[in-house]
Amino acid sequence: MADRLTQLQDTVNQAEHFCNAIGVIQQTSYPSKFGNFDRTGSQTPNPSQPQEDYAQLFAQLIARCAKDIDTLIESLPNEDSSIELQNSSLKRLEMENQETALDLEKVVQKGELLLEKIQSALENIAQAQLDMQITLKSSNKNI
Repeated sequence: MADRLTQLQDTVNQAEHFCNAIGVIQQTSYPSKFGNFDRTGSQTPNPSQPQEDYAQLFAQLIARCAKDIDTLIESLPNEDSSIELQNSSLKRLEMENQETALDLEKVVQKGELLLEKIQSALENIAQAQLDMQITLKSSNKNI
């Protein structure tokens, strides 16, 4: 889901209804004569086209778009509360960050202890292998 500003921008971009309305009006309207101006050769609309109620349709679309824009603008936080909300949000995030940092320190300490135990165990294994090899060599010499 998009944030409110993105929703608002998307709704404003739906102003294409205005452009579509103008285009349909241009396609379906009948030419008018202007006084002292007579021009022939203008395109007349095709009377076989179904004459739907385009004005009603586009009026509804434009009104819905305007209502959506108003609703989205009203849902935006006002300037005063946004500073307070940001401050409280920052304080909450800072506390969470400190708690997480403490948890991380504990995990790192446990990891370092575990690493020391593993290194110690590996040293013991390596020493045992060396002792075994020395014992085998000395027993082979005696044979």
